[in-house]
Amino acid sequence: MHELTKMTPPQRPDLHVATEGEFKGWQTWIRDSFENHIGPFWHRFEDDGRVRCAFRVEKKHLNGSQNVHGGCFMAFADYCLFAIGRHALDGRGVTVNFACEFLDAGHEGELIECTGEVTRAGGSLIFLRGEMMAGERRLFTFSGTIKRVKRKPPSPAGG
Repeated sequence: MHELTKMTPPQRPDLHVATEGEFKGWQTWIRDSFENHIGPFWHRFEDDGRVRCAFRVEKKHLNGSQNVHGGCFMAFADYCLFAIGRHALDGRGVTVNFACEFLDAGHEGELIECTGEVTRAGGSLIFLRGEMMAGERRLFTFSGTIKRVKRKPPSPAGG
């Protein structure tokens, strides 16, 4: 496992950056127990402002045919939706729609990278799409919709 340290913004104690290894300088969130269990998944901002996400395929990501499990691709894609849409979202959200196409298999040891874009950001919904690659091989494409969620104020005592 990579060593993680907290990034400086105190308002994001769940956002961490790798301090060593292959993903040094990449960010990840640690608030999602499921992603922590199947990851680590990483993201960074490119010089052109686009977001790049990635993970290195380990044995735990494989199905019985020794290919990346489809559920792993889908969970990583969901992580990518939020990384790609992070600035448009600017707060909390939930995935309300997800569609995908499996194009090729991923294999142990490969670096899976994902890029994508926000296709539209409205008042409550953000529409996104992306693709995963292993080198030059396109493995998986997806689209999804995130709904902005407002934080509910704490309930009054006794109510």
